[in-house]
Amino acid sequence: MNDGGALQGRHALVTGGGRGIGASIVRSLVSRGARVSMLGRTAATLEALAAELKSSGAKTFCATADVSKRESVDAAFAAARSLFGPIEILINNAGQAISAPITKRDDALWERLLAINLSGTYFGMQAALPDMLQGGFGRIVNIASTAGLTGYPYVAAYCAAKHGVIGLTRAVAREVATRNITVNAVCPGYTDTDLVREAAAKISAVTGRKLEDAVQAMTKSNPQGRLVQPGEVANAVAWLCMPGSESVTGQSIVVAGGELL
Repeated sequence: MNDGGALQGRHALVTGGGRGIGASIVRSLVSRGARVSMLGRTAATLEALAAELKSSGAKTFCATADVSKRESVDAAFAAARSLFGPIEILINNAGQAISAPITKRDDALWERLLAINLSGTYFGMQAALPDMLQGGFGRIVNIASTAGLTGYPYVAAYCAAKHGVIGLTRAVAREVATRNITVNAVCPGYTDTDLVREAAAKISAVTGRKLEDAVQAMTKSNPQGRLVQPGEVANAVAWLCMPGSESVTGQSIVVAGGELL
């Protein structure tokens, strides 16, 4: 099926859109005709992606933002809205994962991971929902994680935040269910991104294991024995935004090779 124009003219906003899963989501939405605003912390990364997409005629907008701060989110969303109009599709992708044992008393780490992963999702939905409610259409996809559905050692703060994202997704989906707005979560397993490769490099440095062995350890939980590809996550996100998925809301779609079966 050719769905190249399924999102023609829709304004989509992607947080954490400069690299990894976020960049794949931006490419996927653009390929389906959406005008995409991408937010991130590094202007150069966003602008490089925008330049890449411009050659194919894509309409994009870039803005730096710290999703853990409401005023930064509101300002970036307002700038995107002034260029492309009301926000109709929101992908809350920005996030951060840092490992530490639960006995390490680091309140700053706890608060930072909750602020970026959970509050950032909350702020994004609050900034976009007025447009969706007024326009009578909205698609929200929150990028959670398998860590939002199960527990992993040494990432208690991250797991807590992503579990919160799942609960927030379900609550808001119920709240707006009669308004032609769907709210879903996509939960990737270990995905082949710079962040995962950097995490593997840290494991290698600390343990003395070979880098490939550290990566292989991450794939053990995936029955397919591999890292998820960013494009696979992006395809799931795009489907939730396209016509034909209207009855799917409040769900947590796992993209992890059968990990949580």
